[in-house]
Amino acid sequence: MTEADPAHRSVQTLKGVGPSIRAQLERLDIHTLEDLLLHLPMRYEDRTQLVPLAAVRPGEAIQFAGRIASSGIQYGKRRSLTVTIEDDTGFLVLRFYHFNSRQQATFREGRYLRGYGEARFIGNRVEVAHPDYQLHDGEPPEAEGELTPVYSTAKGLSQKLWRRLIGQVLPLDWADTYAPLCFLHAPPPHTTPEQIAEARESVALDELTAYYIVMKHRARERLSHRATALPRGPQWGRSLLANLGFELTGAQRRVVKDILTDLEKRVPMLRLVQGDVGSGKTVVAAFAAIRAAEQGCQTAIMAPTEILAEQHFLNFSTWLEPLGIGTVLLTGGLPAAERRERLAAIEHGEALVAIGTHALFQNQVQFANLALAIVDEQHRFGVYQRMALRGKGVEPHQLIMTATPIPRTLTMALYADMDLSIIDELPVGRQPIDTRVMAPSQRQQLIDWLKHLLATSRQAYWVCTLIEPSDDIDAASATEVAAELAGRLNNARVGLLHGRMSTAEKAEVMRRFKAHELDLLVATTVIEVGVDVPNATAMIIENPERLGLAQLHQLRGRVGRGSNASHCVLLHGGKPSANARARLKVMRDSSDGFFIAEQDLKLRGPGEILGARQTGEQDFRVADLSVHQHLVAKAVARGDELMAGDPGKVGRLLRAWTPGSSETLAV
Repeated sequence: MTEADPAHRSVQTLKGVGPSIRAQLERLDIHTLEDLLLHLPMRYEDRTQLVPLAAVRPGEAIQFAGRIASSGIQYGKRRSLTVTIEDDTGFLVLRFYHFNSRQQATFREGRYLRGYGEARFIGNRVEVAHPDYQLHDGEPPEAEGELTPVYSTAKGLSQKLWRRLIGQVLPLDWADTYAPLCFLHAPPPHTTPEQIAEARESVALDELTAYYIVMKHRARERLSHRATALPRGPQWGRSLLANLGFELTGAQRRVVKDILTDLEKRVPMLRLVQGDVGSGKTVVAAFAAIRAAEQGCQTAIMAPTEILAEQHFLNFSTWLEPLGIGTVLLTGGLPAAERRERLAAIEHGEALVAIGTHALFQNQVQFANLALAIVDEQHRFGVYQRMALRGKGVEPHQLIMTATPIPRTLTMALYADMDLSIIDELPVGRQPIDTRVMAPSQRQQLIDWLKHLLATSRQAYWVCTLIEPSDDIDAASATEVAAELAGRLNNARVGLLHGRMSTAEKAEVMRRFKAHELDLLVATTVIEVGVDVPNATAMIIENPERLGLAQLHQLRGRVGRGSNASHCVLLHGGKPSANARARLKVMRDSSDGFFIAEQDLKLRGPGEILGARQTGEQDFRVADLSVHQHLVAKAVARGDELMAGDPGKVGRLLRAWTPGSSETLAV
């Protein structure tokens, strides 16, 4: 970066940015002039045409101008300042609910005002409330032929302020890389929507290309790191295979081979295993943990929830303890004495497998010889948490598992630093899940059907999106539904599970459900991952319109885990939006996780799929994967081409899009 490059200058160097405004900008993660430039308009207002005052209609956002005829304060339910302006065609009233005496004094009769705002009925006449306006002592100049940018903002940061700050930034000496950004902040007169979309695509392609280059560099850099090689040992895996009680699928065998081949090398493994719900990822991970144990090395298994961690502990201890492999569970709610005992077992190497949630990240967890880290549902963990675990050993191999299918078009760019294995077949005997959408008017019919199902000794889930009733959200709550169903399902044993319960309470409810001491489990989405009860054959999701496709697919995957016919009922709350109806249709028509992920990306954006909201890792500043997905393949090809022959362009891209990385990447 040259001295003339303004990219990393603080926003506080701009006129009008004091400590208060700076703090507000920083809350939006805007610290530098480059951050400000990357805060692109979310839309544009067409202020190129003046609307005659007599032609103003409610519901329209319009630009208007006129001479101030009068102003004054009105008193009613709310005190307000009204300003009446006139032109040759008629009058228009502007209303301000928030004003001060200084502002009031500026609206002098005879001055001219040009403004922009949405006209609407206030009482029985059309008015404009709180317009964006400028005052003139003479007639205003003619309207400019430019589109006016509108920015996403926060309290205390007006559109005028955004435009004033951007207006100071644009004239600076920016590198060519930033030219499309400058264009998007101030489109020239008569710019078309197509030209704006084209400029956004150019910017998005730059960002995606820079991200891909960083990912590829990470993959290259990993080749120079060293891990503990884990060659074949006593082959305890054969013993597990003989005693599993079921045959591995061809896909599971292929993925196990991929992993074990990686573990034999000194280069640290970083492998992403994708498998749809119910495809059997956990047992694949068990063979990796066995390979580490054969060499006297430890494995850490991280899960995003305590329920999933407990489920993993039950499975791994069942499979590994008979082989003499000590397994411990480490969660947040353990009694102090028990926690000390388990920490000691990990530190002294007696426990070769440690399973837990974020509790595994804490400093007091010391491993004797950590060689393998297995991370389940990796997008739910931030990068810093994963790196904290990586620091527990010399350089552990990493196996990342996800049941959230990532569209194939995205995987090659977003996970370019990882090797990829896909478990693309379900275990033999798994039954397809019959999925139906039902309306509130069919609730009694649904309960009658559920009553019959439970009478056949099957079990069911009923999922709600709220724990308790809410005045603000019109949706059923778990506490209400549990009470309702306990009264309407005769002698059915109904349990309740939600996130506010203690670890011990949740564990006890799950134990009772697994032991068939409960027939129906009413729960929140806390059961989205990690719950495996083969006798549960019905999943009822209330208010599914409030959930994304990825989450609905995960919840549906809690059933269909045995050889019995299974059902999923999506009981919507009535009058779902067009987008919600589209999601429900996708769920009804398909059980293919990859197809559902593609549709989720189109309908909802990448947040649910990639976990951007949870971790910030794929939270792109400009690229919107629901719009720019078609650019990913182009970004990959362009990144490979630039890395092969244009290091200068690579450096410029990285300086613009990944500040700090260009100093550390060998490009």
